[in-house]
Amino acid sequence: MYERIINLIGKDNFKKIENCKILLVGCGGVGSFAYISLIRSGFKNIMVIDNDKVELSNLNRQLVASKKTLGKNKVDIAKSLAQELNEDIHITPLNMFLDKSNINTLETDFDFIIDACDTINTKIELIKFAKANKIEIISAMGMGNRVEASNIKITSLDKTKNDPLAKILRKKVKEENIKGKIMVVYNESLPLKKREVNSLITSPGIAGLLITDYIVQKLLFINKESR
Repeated sequence: MYERIINLIGKDNFKKIENCKILLVGCGGVGSFAYISLIRSGFKNIMVIDNDKVELSNLNRQLVASKKTLGKNKVDIAKSLAQELNEDIHITPLNMFLDKSNINTLETDFDFIIDACDTINTKIELIKFAKANKIEIISAMGMGNRVEASNIKITSLDKTKNDPLAKILRKKVKEENIKGKIMVVYNESLPLKKREVNSLITSPGIAGLLITDYIVQKLLFINKESR
């Protein structure tokens, strides 16, 4: 199924993709798009962590969600979807809430960490874990209450604006005295003023695809001058 990818980037580069090991935390809107696009791009070693079950409200934007999967664990659906696309794949699903109490039980040999979760404290713990173990990490900021997906971009956390979640994360990073660049995907558009978080498929979908693009480019050293 990967012939066109191999023809595009060559066998040696494709081997880098196949051998890359990724930790994905959060398999909702952003996370599910990153996950499925990684698999379709040839990544074969992914640990996915999420403690949520599929709900009716997920149907509009999450690739793990369908009427058949309602009430089921997202990570179990994620593994099934991967195996439907490629039987020769290694998916490790962990149905758990990741936090300070259990993050150090994880392996440390990941090449990339994708933070697609919603919890600030978990995001901080993932950044600290990545820094301590010299793992590349990219963190998803808020995609809810926005309709202008064309304003989504990847940049460092310190360069974000108009994102309430990024503002909180910047403050936490400063309080924790975390040094170095932290790469994020975020929507520069101001969120619509709503009391509860709502969302179209476009913003989380594009954010997830941009994460996969970022990892591929970092892995293959494409356009490395701009990264």
